[in-house]
Amino acid sequence: MANVEVQRVGEHEFEATNGRGARVRIGRRDAADAFSPVELLLAAAAGCAVITAESLVTRRVDGGISARADDVRPGGSGDLTSVPVTLDYDVSVLDDEQRQALAAAVHRAVEKLCTVSRALHSPVDASLHLP
Repeated sequence: MANVEVQRVGEHEFEATNGRGARVRIGRRDAADAFSPVELLLAAAAGCAVITAESLVTRRVDGGISARADDVRPGGSGDLTSVPVTLDYDVSVLDDEQRQALAAAVHRAVEKLCTVSRALHSPVDASLHLP
């Protein structure tokens, strides 16, 4: 089971670490050199999709693969209504049938294997425990 610990390192400044020693700075949305909590959620959604799709895509096309997740909130609200993820890779060497087959395989893999996307689609208990 994975866990992440977040420690305060300054006023409105935090650092998340995992058991493997990776670190990421977290702050308010306007903090320099830091991700906001929502940006981390977006990075998790995009990262999960691109990691899941990587092998499927790179076996069929050359070049890179990237992903972007967008923060969608109605009228500046504090509630995310969706987190659309867009994958980008070059399919110019594929014919229409190959493109459709690859798109279907990537879509199935992300829906089945991407824990972050699945969690965003279903209720997940994120209970808060206090001392």
